Amino acid sequence: MLGSDLLLKLKIEHEVVGLDKEEIDIASANDCEEAIREIEPEIVINAAAYTNVDGCETAKDECFAVNAEAVKNIVEVCRDKKILIVHFSTDYVFDGAAKQPYKEDHQCNPINTYGASKMTGERYIRSLSENYLLIRTAWLYGINGKNFVQTILEKVKTAKKLTVVDDQIGSPTYTKDLAAAVDLLIKQNAKGIFHITNRGSCSWYQFAVKILQKAGIQDIDVIPIKSDQLQRPAKRPAYSVLSMHKFIQTTGKTMQPWQLGLQDYLESRKLQN
Repeated sequence: MLGSDLLLKLKIEHEVVGLDKEEIDIASANDCEEAIREIEPEIVINAAAYTNVDGCETAKDECFAVNAEAVKNIVEVCRDKKILIVHFSTDYVFDGAAKQPYKEDHQCNPINTYGASKMTGERYIRSLSENYLLIRTAWLYGINGKNFVQTILEKVKTAKKLTVVDDQIGSPTYTKDLAAAVDLLIKQNAKGIFHITNRGSCSWYQFAVKILQKAGIQDIDVIPIKSDQLQRPAKRPAYSVLSMHKFIQTTGKTMQPWQLGLQDYLESRKLQN
């Protein structure tokens, strides 16, 4: 989902080689070394991740293999060849106890396996390299992938009533907007950790209501519920809004509000269909 939008954005000004999971197993150090030796890139962007948050609780080995060990493989090859690494992490490295947006230097304290695996991947990058761009983002949705917006629109085809949690607050982020932000940071030769999401925040319940409103779908009853009513395997942070101050200072730009990102996505979906 993110990879395809990065490819579209970056190929305007760069030569971009995209490798999908059928072509490379990033959990294999040999595969990483071979691909980087053949392509000889100046920048390696890792948009791959094991993102099934509940699935990570039972598939811990696979989750850590992709989200942590694979990152170590990529970093070690890139470090030796002085290649910039661009890597994506998550708001789920935080515990959700904050009352205001998380800054880049806030202490990580994940409360689920997914968050722990992404934090381990971050640690590999930060301890093994200085030549990296580590981007934490959140609540991603985009054209080429399974996501919350798509799920809501699919569900209302057969259901007149939805229940959605209203006690988790974050920032929905359109992958096309995120790709444009990454392009900006690369142009600035930026290094280090950056938080990037669409602007503003909401609960999943508020997001669902806005999706239906923007899609022009009426007569659907959306009922807010609490997270513990769902009894999902993985705990989620109650508040995981990320501070964009550093990104704005570095680029002189801000991200568009999440409501406008959603509108753009829905229009793109319409065109695609």
